[in-house]
Amino acid sequence: MSKRKLYLITISIFFLAFLAGNFCEPKYWNNSADIINAKKNEIKYIERLTNILQLPSDPFKLGLDLQGGTHLIYEADMSQIDEEDHDSSLQGLRDVIERRVNMFGVQEPVVQTQETKGHHRLIVELAGVKDTAAAIQMIGKTPFLEFKEQKSEEEMKKILDKRKELEGKTMEEIQEIENWELGLQDIFQETGLTGKYMKNAEMGFDQTMYEPLIMLQFDDEGSKLFEELTERNIGKPLAIYIDGMVISAPTVQQRISGGKAQITGKFTIDEAKELARNLSAGALPVPITLISQQTVGPTLGARSLEKSLQAGMFGFLAVLLFLIFFYRVPGILACFSLLVYAAIILSLFKLIPVTLTLAGIGGFILSIGMAVDANVLIFSRFREELRDGKSFTQSVEQGFERAWPSIRDGNLTTLLVALILFVFGVSFVKGFAFTLGLGILISMFSAIFITRTLLRLFESTRWERYKWLWK
Repeated sequence: MSKRKLYLITISIFFLAFLAGNFCEPKYWNNSADIINAKKNEIKYIERLTNILQLPSDPFKLGLDLQGGTHLIYEADMSQIDEEDHDSSLQGLRDVIERRVNMFGVQEPVVQTQETKGHHRLIVELAGVKDTAAAIQMIGKTPFLEFKEQKSEEEMKKILDKRKELEGKTMEEIQEIENWELGLQDIFQETGLTGKYMKNAEMGFDQTMYEPLIMLQFDDEGSKLFEELTERNIGKPLAIYIDGMVISAPTVQQRISGGKAQITGKFTIDEAKELARNLSAGALPVPITLISQQTVGPTLGARSLEKSLQAGMFGFLAVLLFLIFFYRVPGILACFSLLVYAAIILSLFKLIPVTLTLAGIGGFILSIGMAVDANVLIFSRFREELRDGKSFTQSVEQGFERAWPSIRDGNLTTLLVALILFVFGVSFVKGFAFTLGLGILISMFSAIFITRTLLRLFESTRWERYKWLWK
């Protein structure tokens, strides 16, 4: 490789390290950018200076065990579901619950299903949510929406006549009247059009009175049902029920196609928002029962995070000192490579983003060990080649070539285990597997590419003559 190309690659590595480091902790970059942007017109010798872009300052996303929150476990009742439909029903249940917690504004919720010994469980982790009662209500509550049409004139007349007959009477007197139950019947009958066919619901405002209302959009099947319903009820009221109560009963003026409808009533803005949100969430495909609930306080989470970071920092420093003490100059280069690795992996945690848990931090720290292991293999091979009397350049190239099969096989087997854990594991196990797998991939890049490039910088220089720096 030519020196010019080597220098360009080295500059690119330093630029990548600088960018990744500032992305992880953008405070200093953004403060400098603010100062330069404010004084750009005062800078001499530069006619036009564009604004320096600020880096996003979003914090790392922390899991339930690090920032506190609510952990819920539900049991799904699959007794009325055919066995071949269990998987699809559980997946539908997970999707509905996930939509609900997303609408609730929870950042990075974890919603997973679990099947063990005939039990079907739903695990919900809501990081940052301290009000367990509100979370339970939000997950389990589903308003039942239905549209009803008037019964036939003959049936309505019987019901209304019976109601007049029952007026002003006590309950004991009512029960003595023949067919008194008829007077308690609803004048509206079911049509089959329910919230099951809901595609979307959102809050809007009436154009004349500017009062809040709920705008509905049905799916294809629901649109067809609604069109048929409005066509046969022109000039008649169409009642909208939520949880068995009439919200409104507007008169149908014409056949309505397109599957759009409105619910009007004496709603406050908050009530309209909540109703629209709950209707959009949809109905649960199977009944669920809460069997376990746990609240993790923010103090415990903060203490866990602090101890995890301390353990990671002390471990990282111990590794750096080990490399420098035993491998001298190659160890110093490996330390820089590891720092670049740490900056890149933390940047990816923000970009993806990864919800960090204690287990995830453990996977990240373990991947640092894998990165060190690769450097140790490379440097050991490199030393062996030097002791055999080969030149510095030959030792670098052959050291990497001979170490590569061991590095490849060791990392691939660990990646395979991480993949298995991620596919078949649950909750924290998935977080551990993901951070471990991602860390291994980046560590291979840092050990093979960055460390090798830095060692090549010393080829054909006076430094390679000082054997004690390398052996």
